[in-house]
Amino acid sequence: MSGDIEFTLEAQSREDVGKGASRRLRREKKVPAVVYGGGKDAQSLTLNHNEVWRKLQFEAFFSHIITLQIDGKHKQQAIVRDLQRHPFKPLIGHMDFQRIVADQELQVRVPLHYMNEEESVGVRMNGGEISHLESEVLVACLPKHLPEYIEVDLANLDVGDTLHMSDIQLPEGVRLVDLDHGEEYDRGIVSCHMPRVTTDQDLEEEVPEGEEAAEGEEASGEDSGGDAGEKSDDSEADKG
Repeated sequence: MSGDIEFTLEAQSREDVGKGASRRLRREKKVPAVVYGGGKDAQSLTLNHNEVWRKLQFEAFFSHIITLQIDGKHKQQAIVRDLQRHPFKPLIGHMDFQRIVADQELQVRVPLHYMNEEESVGVRMNGGEISHLESEVLVACLPKHLPEYIEVDLANLDVGDTLHMSDIQLPEGVRLVDLDHGEEYDRGIVSCHMPRVTTDQDLEEEVPEGEEAAEGEEASGEDSGGDAGEKSDDSEADKG
């Protein structure tokens, strides 16, 4: 299901490319990017870092068609294909966009939204717990059918049940890429199970066997050390 939200990014075309140019742009709080595909040459772009960062806070940004407003004159519609982040700082290193063509199918990862978890039969009636096995799926569709997310209703999920990819109710014109490869790719996406009860035996088993062995070796070592000391004393006495 598609939302009404729209994403537009202001972009400037650039000629300077390479690692040095990218480092300079990052120091200026800008994001180096490239847009490719659609039967056209790749084009290097510069984006405003703060503007991009604000857009990233929306989950739909990654599964939505984005309008790139280039040099204030040209508009290109694209999807995010790659985004590089700094390993620990809130910084974006580089972005890749792919142009979309209205009559060409595209493949995009779309998030799953699980509905009615607390109201599901397994949780409400039988005290079960829900486990999410997949958070997104790879879909194939024309750009006009691209969903922002896909809902999965868990109201009838009971303890011991697992929903698979083939159980997803897909929007019009959308299919799951994994299922194109055969039934063996029909993975579970969510399940309901009883909570695991911790017993005294579980707590005992939490102590690694290696630690017990180490303790035993340490105790053995203490005894051996005592014997060795006595022998050493005896040897000194014999020498005397």
